[in-house]
Amino acid sequence: MAVGSLTTSLKVRYRLTAWWVKVLVVFVASRVVTTALLLHYASIQQQNAWTGASPGYFDFAKIWDGHWYYIIAAVGYPTELPITDDGHVGESAWAFMPAYPALVRLLMLVTGLGFPVVAVVVSVAFALGAALMLYRLLALVLPGSTSLFAVVLFCFGPLSPILQVAYAESMHAFLVALALYLLVQRRYGMLVPVIAVMALTRPSGLAFALALLLHVVHRWWRARTGVEAFPWRERIGSAVAGLVSAIMGVAWLLIAGAVTGRPGAYLETELAWRAAYIGYEELIPFTPWFRAADWWAQWWQVPSWLVVTALALLIAVCATLLFTRPFRRLGVDIRFWLASYSLYLLAVFFPQSSTFRLLLPLFPGVGALAQPRSPVYRVVLVVACILGQWGWIHLAWWVDGYDWTPP
Repeated sequence: MAVGSLTTSLKVRYRLTAWWVKVLVVFVASRVVTTALLLHYASIQQQNAWTGASPGYFDFAKIWDGHWYYIIAAVGYPTELPITDDGHVGESAWAFMPAYPALVRLLMLVTGLGFPVVAVVVSVAFALGAALMLYRLLALVLPGSTSLFAVVLFCFGPLSPILQVAYAESMHAFLVALALYLLVQRRYGMLVPVIAVMALTRPSGLAFALALLLHVVHRWWRARTGVEAFPWRERIGSAVAGLVSAIMGVAWLLIAGAVTGRPGAYLETELAWRAAYIGYEELIPFTPWFRAADWWAQWWQVPSWLVVTALALLIAVCATLLFTRPFRRLGVDIRFWLASYSLYLLAVFFPQSSTFRLLLPLFPGVGALAQPRSPVYRVVLVVACILGQWGWIHLAWWVDGYDWTPP
């Protein structure tokens, strides 16, 4: 067979291949790369607080917060909060949402397998589901080839190792993609249970409530200007979904307070993690990033105003990007989520090494990065993603002596 005919035949077969098969191939290839990187670091891992030297893959995959999820799956949540010597609430399992460890616990009981194996299998399964849902979501607004390359960026991205360890991120990513898919299609009734589980997997209920509020206002405005109808049934459905999201956004705070008898149990527990940086302080919305700017300025030994200025410029650039053509092509609903979740992080999160992981729910934005069709651009971007994986594992996952850079 001539080379030209063979090439044509391969192109035809590729075009006839089902979209989900293409996504599956991308996903498997990405897991081979990421697993190889994690196994390399496991082989050079020294003894630490969670494992002995050179642990196996599953033990290496359950360190850091994975151990907290193990505690929750094994014994649940404490009814009494730990108190430090100076009277503050210390770190405890209450900082972690229950959906992921509950599912892992259920499958442990059904299969008889241990936590590390079940947790990794659950994470990988949801990671595949997230890749499939991301394609379906982006295919609503972008060509199929662009959507597939966006999946490549998601699967090979710098943060993709977190998708196959004992963390809730892959489960949350799947639910975010599913929720956005239903929102874009305006299937508000089906959206409600997805929001409920999503908000109990990772903190996101308030951010999605804001995205829904923006969605409702946008649809109402388009209806008022005669661009698009907004039937009463959909008005009620979207309002109910937004209300459920807002309620679920504070549900875990209320549950933690009720079980422990301390109304601020959840927030105080979360604040315990930043105490190592700035001591114990109350949460004042929209101040953590600027408090962190002072801390990092001292660490880097540079003027505080320089870090604050850089932060302000970064916020301005990110906000501007949402109005560029590649992001506009994603549609308003995906951009509403990107803006809402970013605003949520800006309001409550103290930036440190976990910042990269907490940016993962912004992954639908890869649809904007995937739009240029230049082969050189795409190859360079994938190589950069793989190098980013290496950098993230080295910085945040691998435990190098006294390590203050948790993932």
